[in-house]
Formats: sequence, C-alpha cells, structure tokens
Amino acid sequence: MKKIISLLALTLVSCYNQERKCTDFKTGKFTSETTFDGKKLTSSFERNDSIQIENYNQVIDTFTIRWINDCEYILENVKPKNRAEKKAIHVKILNTKELKYNFEYSFVGDAKKQFGSVTKL
Repeated sequence: MKKIISLLALTLVSCYNQERKCTDFKTGKFTSETTFDGKKLTSSFERNDSIQIENYNQVIDTFTIRWINDCEYILENVKPKNRAEKKAIHVKILNTKELKYNFEYSFVGDAKKQFGSVTKL
C-alpha cells in the first residue's frame, strides 16, 4: 500500500512542471518588482548578452551579466560605490509565463533568498 501511495504522489508531482523558457528573457527591456524589508521596490532595466543597465529611483547602475545556464546568472556592479555594491548577485529564474518571470536572488555565498518578478516590455 505504501508503494502505491508513494508512486501516486510521485506521479502527481512529476505532472506539475512549471514553465521555464528562460532564453526569452536574456535580452530586452524590462521592469522589475521586489520586496525588501517590507517595501515594494520597482526598477527598469535593459540587458544584452553581457551588460545590464538598471534605473532605480533615477539612479542608473551598470552590471556585467554572466549566464551560468539558461535560467541562472550572476550580476556584478561595474562601478560599485561602496562595499555592499561590490558583492555579486546570484539570480535564478524560477518560472516563466508569457512576458513575465519570477525569480529568487541573493548575494553570492549568502543563504538568505529574496524574491521578485520581471515583466518584459
């Protein structure tokens, strides 16, 4: 009986595949929403295969972008202004749907994950 229940549970889980068409989001213009310390933060950015230029509260930052695989990448600030901005950011696209994706991110080596969503313009 345990084998049947386990097999049924495995079948149900394997049937639920979240869509991940990450390559659709490697280049283009986007808006991003994240929540940090209970505050909703919105930014816009444009990226090509190696650079991401982000505008947040009228401040423009440039990041190098290095794709680890189709759904994960590392961002590094080109001109960091302080120690915190020197830390690389690891981003993982969790799922995609049409012109949106949800992601998790953290500083490289940090276990604390933050979450957000991106819309392609």
